[in-house]
Amino acid sequence: MRIDKYLWCIRYFKTRNIGTEACKKGHVKLNGAAAKPSKDVLPMDKIIVRKNQINYELTVLDVPPNRVGAKLVDMYRKDTTPAAAFENNELLKYSKDYYRKKGTGRPTKKDRRDIDGYIDDTSETKNNEE
Repeated sequence: MRIDKYLWCIRYFKTRNIGTEACKKGHVKLNGAAAKPSKDVLPMDKIIVRKNQINYELTVLDVPPNRVGAKLVDMYRKDTTPAAAFENNELLKYSKDYYRKKGTGRPTKKDRRDIDGYIDDTSETKNNEE
């Protein structure tokens, strides 16, 4: 089975076209090498899919005959994604909260207080560690 169709069948992509585009952009690797959409998938292959800034690591257990229901997906793949990948995504969310886009103007009073409070909190923790 083609890799784009396999990823669609096990519900990693909503449409097969999105799976094809991900392969073309290099977001899908098969056994450590970038995979074209037409690359065949066999049992025990290792797939790495970059989706939503997380590298999902999958092991192919079997090839489904067609698209399967969400409850049956685990029969065809084993998810070996490390927990650290999800933790990095959480840290990324928190860092975006403190980022100001260029051109949004001067910080408001509330923004300045938040920045000062953040700086004071970090300096207090450093003093407590020493």
